[in-house]
Amino acid sequence: MEIKAGALLQQINCPADLKKLSKDQMQLVTDELRQYIIDVVSVHGGHFGASLGVVELSVALHYVFNTPDDQLVWDVGHQAYGHKILTGRRDIFPTNRKYHGLSGFPKRSESEYDTFGVGHSSTSISAALGMAMASYYKGEKDRQHIAVIGDGAMTAGLAFEAMNHAGAAKSNLLIILNDNCMSIDPNVGALKEYLTDITTSRTYNKVKDDVWKLLGKLPVGKTFSRSMVQKLTDGLKGMVSSSANLFEALNLRYFGPIDGHNVNKLIDTLKDLKDIPGPKILHIKTIKGKGYGLAEKDQTTWHAPGLFDKVTGEIKKKAFDIPQPPKYQDVFGHTIIELAEKNKKILGITPAMPSGSSLKYMMEQMPDRAFDVGICEQHAVTLSAGLATQGMRVFCNIYSSFMQRAYDMVIHDVAIQKLPVIFCLDRAGLVGEDGPTHHGCYDIAYMRCVPNMVISAPMNESELRNLMFTAQLDSNTLPFVIRYPRGEGTMPEWKTPMKEIEIGTGRKLRDGTDIAILTIGHPGNFAAAAIRNVKADGINPAHYDMRFVKPLDERMLHQVFGKFKKIITVEDGTVVGGFGSAILEFMNEHHYKADVKIMGIPDRLVEHGTPKQLYDEIGIDANGIAATLRAMATVKALA
Repeated sequence: MEIKAGALLQQINCPADLKKLSKDQMQLVTDELRQYIIDVVSVHGGHFGASLGVVELSVALHYVFNTPDDQLVWDVGHQAYGHKILTGRRDIFPTNRKYHGLSGFPKRSESEYDTFGVGHSSTSISAALGMAMASYYKGEKDRQHIAVIGDGAMTAGLAFEAMNHAGAAKSNLLIILNDNCMSIDPNVGALKEYLTDITTSRTYNKVKDDVWKLLGKLPVGKTFSRSMVQKLTDGLKGMVSSSANLFEALNLRYFGPIDGHNVNKLIDTLKDLKDIPGPKILHIKTIKGKGYGLAEKDQTTWHAPGLFDKVTGEIKKKAFDIPQPPKYQDVFGHTIIELAEKNKKILGITPAMPSGSSLKYMMEQMPDRAFDVGICEQHAVTLSAGLATQGMRVFCNIYSSFMQRAYDMVIHDVAIQKLPVIFCLDRAGLVGEDGPTHHGCYDIAYMRCVPNMVISAPMNESELRNLMFTAQLDSNTLPFVIRYPRGEGTMPEWKTPMKEIEIGTGRKLRDGTDIAILTIGHPGNFAAAAIRNVKADGINPAHYDMRFVKPLDERMLHQVFGKFKKIITVEDGTVVGGFGSAILEFMNEHHYKADVKIMGIPDRLVEHGTPKQLYDEIGIDANGIAATLRAMATVKALA
């Protein structure tokens, strides 16, 4: 199905084409751009509400600034669909987030207009400041550098660190705060309340408007020099309490808030700000999902709704004839409530992912025991550590790739102190369409090298429940990692009675001859399917679900290496330093000899696509494992 853009939008193949149009045509451009995003995402899927909220800003930025020479950084990256369409990717936009298609986020290798990769959040100010400082150093003092930060990204500590530095720098930096009161879920914390206060402060904003209008009338270059205007500005700022504005306290010149959906007002304001040197911040108010009524009313559901009927708003669900297993994250969400009802010491923490992680269920039923701390992974980990010092059993639920942002806290604040924080790493393995910024490839490797850690992965929903039960027991005195993938498991009837698992023990699922398969986590299901596939070939592998990467079940491994000379390890983590590496280390330490084939995520970046496409590409799906079994069966074993 071909989706055509509007007549004006079809004329825009780059920002230079946008500049050929009159300012009066910009409203028509925004209307067509918004409709094109709705048309494409409804049929092909993707993030939705965030990009609709910045359509006017996307148009205004490329109309006013000389991109890509002027450097524009988007944060968070799922706001940038309009930006991509305006910068030469309109006709291939339907391939967005598809296998071998456009990335769902700005990506430097994709376009010169994508100045910085921004799959995660809160990096834009630091990156744009670095670009601005480099331009200043090179003498490019007229070059502009713009960081668009929104969708909850301002709550992260990195953004504050960058603003603190920016206020002391001489660089030409414009920060645009897209204030829509949302991340994926509603924003939380004092900053949200502060922005609400500053938005509604009539006295403050009247003074700002009066100052701005007065300065705009001064004849700079004739009667007044820029330095005189600056002094006058500083003096007039004294009309407002020095503590009235957080940003000005950081020496960032503050403007706004203004309506982020008035494209002409945005254009005029951005043109004015171009002429003001130094670091500054423009505060705009927007509505996530703007222009699509249902998305405006339910912004969390419409953050990334999947396919939908753009006319009726019906979100299309997959049709199944048989009961389907729940998502791993939903099993987590319901199980933590079940455990918390019996164990009053259990608390839940998540950094801005209550819906994605399904901690939202506990937040609804036990609001005094489950907390969303905003996009603050470092704080989430150390907060959990502080709670653990007081005897709390904290389930800290963070996506695998987001946990990378809090690695120091895992080591310094949790592991060194042997605090029994329970890290539930959602989205482990290949997550699909979000691509390399979100794949959970590295957690086995980066957690395995930290002393005092227990690292586990369930093969199914029942095992997830058992591991959660085990982790919260008082007998567990160490940090405990439970990693599991995005999406459905294997058990429609998942709500089994929970039982304790002895830490560091695996289980033999199937006896066999000649070859042993050692698996960790959900890929054990791929291996089980592969074993069924090779049965007709007369191949009879044994299958062991190890359950723990650290500590390994050494008793079981001695049995395996004592019997088998051909071994395959399967994991959905990197092959460098991961589960397979742990098996090789065991083999070397105990002087065993065997042919060992490590199957996992290779030492390269895996791009985006459906999980099925990606696991097929790297060969750790059922077919890939079956092919490896057949190949190993024909190889003579080591003596």
